[in-house]
Amino acid sequence: MRAVVVGGGIVGLTSAIALRRRGIAAVIHEQAPAIRAAGAGLGLWANALAVFDELGLGEQVRAIGRPAEMYFRDHAGEVIHPSGYSDDDHRYLLVHRAKLNDVLADAVGRDNIRLDSRLVGYDETDARVTARFGDGTTAEADVLVGADGAYSVVRSLLLPGSEAVEHKGHHAWRAVVRPPAGVTIDRSVIVLGEERTRGGYVPTVDGTVYWLVNQFGADPLRGTPKEQAAERAALLDTTGWNPALLALIASTPDDQVLHNQIMLVPPLSRWVSQRVVLVGDSAHALSPHITAGASLGVEDALLLARLLTTSDGVTTALAAYEQDRIPHYRKVNELARTVEDSATPEEFAANYVAFSHWMLNR
Repeated sequence: MRAVVVGGGIVGLTSAIALRRRGIAAVIHEQAPAIRAAGAGLGLWANALAVFDELGLGEQVRAIGRPAEMYFRDHAGEVIHPSGYSDDDHRYLLVHRAKLNDVLADAVGRDNIRLDSRLVGYDETDARVTARFGDGTTAEADVLVGADGAYSVVRSLLLPGSEAVEHKGHHAWRAVVRPPAGVTIDRSVIVLGEERTRGGYVPTVDGTVYWLVNQFGADPLRGTPKEQAAERAALLDTTGWNPALLALIASTPDDQVLHNQIMLVPPLSRWVSQRVVLVGDSAHALSPHITAGASLGVEDALLLARLLTTSDGVTTALAAYEQDRIPHYRKVNELARTVEDSATPEEFAANYVAFSHWMLNR
């Protein structure tokens, strides 16, 4: 069996690894000239680590990460401890996204990755699918895997009119930097602030620090991304208890501050056809306030590979995959909305850990 995987991000790379581990000749087509990622941190929960363990990559992934915990503080610095949950429901591994991409690309095999290869269309029959690329080349396969993110070309071809939409007023700012002189970061601090802001910082394994700021319902933005981040960071510390976040932002070069208008993929009526399937953000791009998009997406990859090698044909496997995933993400979105709609920091923290507990113990 042969597979074409469109997209060389974390879920696309993991999809190709999972497929190849099960004897499927998977090749990745990535439209960029290199396998790369924005220089920001990424949280991997225990469910994602279990996927990488099954693929034989658990030790390598843990070696580039640092254990962290998702406990929230209020804007006065008080830690919020929702009752009824264990420490395991708060624990995750923070990794550098670009380093994880390198580990996964090496595991796929760089000769199984086609760069500067932009999908422009595909032709599907009962027997095979032929992918067409911008340079005029084609690739035939038994299955085409769309792992090309929120702005997925595969999704737009499979489901015209399914473009990602703005999560209006929801913005995120982040960077990875070395602490400036006089600032010591030896623990994670994540704060639920005023005016529906969230943010903080997490030390990484190599001595750098990942900082982030988010806001729901933001007013029209003004200033540079760095100024926008600093303005909202001030809402996370109204009593002067935690000047480190503002110091980290101030020390970040302007061109290294990443700003995103958050985009969401609306619920889809289907994820598959006879020979085409969506995985990861292509199917279910989530708001980053859940910080679990990658952890959930790599589960898609592993399930798809299992079904393709245990089902009676590709069409049967893809139908089973869709039947499993659509209800699953209906629940994910329900829990994510509950977190977003929380009226207080205490409610947000309780709803968040309820989500992580469900994700890790379902």
